[in-house]
Amino acid sequence: MTILLGGVLLAVATAPADDTALTVGAFSAQPPGGALPDGWRPLHFRNIDRHTRYALVRDGGQVVVQASAEASASGLVREMTIDPREHPRLAWRWKIGNVLEKGDVSRKDGDDYPARVYVTFAYDPTRVGAWERAKYEAAKFFYGHYPPLRSINYIWESRAPVGTVVPNAYTERVRMIVLRSGAGEANRWVGEERDLVADYRAAFGEEPPTISGIAIMTDTDNTGERATAWYGDIRFLSRAP
Repeated sequence: MTILLGGVLLAVATAPADDTALTVGAFSAQPPGGALPDGWRPLHFRNIDRHTRYALVRDGGQVVVQASAEASASGLVREMTIDPREHPRLAWRWKIGNVLEKGDVSRKDGDDYPARVYVTFAYDPTRVGAWERAKYEAAKFFYGHYPPLRSINYIWESRAPVGTVVPNAYTERVRMIVLRSGAGEANRWVGEERDLVADYRAAFGEEPPTISGIAIMTDTDNTGERATAWYGDIRFLSRAP
């Protein structure tokens, strides 16, 4: 299952321009079994009754988020406002216990992933036509604010080659970027660092608008399978001096 996080991401925190690193997911600073860091909350979906379970646990000497899915879908989300020109890079680490046998980024019934990191970009009316603006206005009427303009979804896929970039099976407004694939690195922590600006340009052919939020999600509602994953701290980084 893939979502736009429409109707749920609001601008509530702005990153200072002179920060070299902005930790938006300080999971390691929390106690095991404790509350999520400030700003993070569960994200549930209509018509999906089974929710992925998230908990803070100690793994490898640090506190991380453990996600356990069983034919379920839900996420953890944080709303924020970040200028991608000031903090264009995203860094995190993650680990999976298994890949999904029926996972397939090209199909709706395979749109499940043991681990994903989701970045949303704020709506900008100057970037869409009259028909799209009308749709966004309608969404604002129902939800109280605008859905994101675009989203990038970094995924751990079952079999698609690393480096694959494709539209989501449900919506053209989301690009799926395969960072890891297969079970070869399962049960091992892997660090990631991405240039969000470069990824957005390559995915959508334009400069990125303001970043509006970030989410993590482990979901198996389409495939009906089980998956376990772990997520470490998440940081936005400025460009190197």
